[in-house]
Amino acid sequence: MSFEDWFREDRLPHIFCTGCGNGTVINCTLEAVEEMGWKRDDTVFISGIGCSSRAPGYIITDSLHTTHGRALAFATGVKLANPRLHVVVFTGDGDLAAIGGNHFIHACRRNIDITGVCMNNMIYGMTGGQGSPCTPAGAISTTTPYGMCEPVFDLSALAVTAGANYVARWTSYHVTELTKAVRAGLETPGFSFIEAMVQCPTAYGRRNKLRQVSDMMTYLKTHALLIQKKQRMEEEGETVPADMFAVGEFVRRARPAQGVLK
Repeated sequence: MSFEDWFREDRLPHIFCTGCGNGTVINCTLEAVEEMGWKRDDTVFISGIGCSSRAPGYIITDSLHTTHGRALAFATGVKLANPRLHVVVFTGDGDLAAIGGNHFIHACRRNIDITGVCMNNMIYGMTGGQGSPCTPAGAISTTTPYGMCEPVFDLSALAVTAGANYVARWTSYHVTELTKAVRAGLETPGFSFIEAMVQCPTAYGRRNKLRQVSDMMTYLKTHALLIQKKQRMEEEGETVPADMFAVGEFVRRARPAQGVLK
């Protein structure tokens, strides 16, 4: 089998906009799942609401498309009902960090054996381009026409602090690294969180002078800073530009986890 055997072709064509980065994240995730040797009958994909949350509909396994922000709560129930299942959650920055914020924090704290993959497109893409908790400072959205004035939410830093056993962030440009990070998350017992920064030329890019897909990919490439380099710059007293974001593996540890078969 290959990762392509996991696609539900009868649901194509998909609903994602031209140039959307979500398909890349789905491919990377399925590639990692295939490398794990998981079986389709033993794997469940769960999502909430939003562009990213349509992903399980295109995968040929059992899946749940749940209510807004509640994907991790549903996933917790599935895992506790049958710990033998492999449970993967697809979510977005609005779904996870806004209405689903508390579920996210406590999933990390409880350290349940689930893998969460967040497609962070920095905006509410499906519902009109409103500002999300991850919209960068100064960025234009339909609810921030003069520029976002609130600080951006660092989802990976929150996951580390809240107790997840594995946390990494990459972008849809870093395909190889992203696939390896998802694989590492799947291998790590307990809660694993992989944040994938993705391009959204339709809702985010066209309002922020990044209308073309290539413009957004260049943005993701040039604004990503390896966590080791960021830490070295901070230790040496260098200023890290405010518009840069760290990528890499943030934590890999072995806190006691729930839902792991003995």
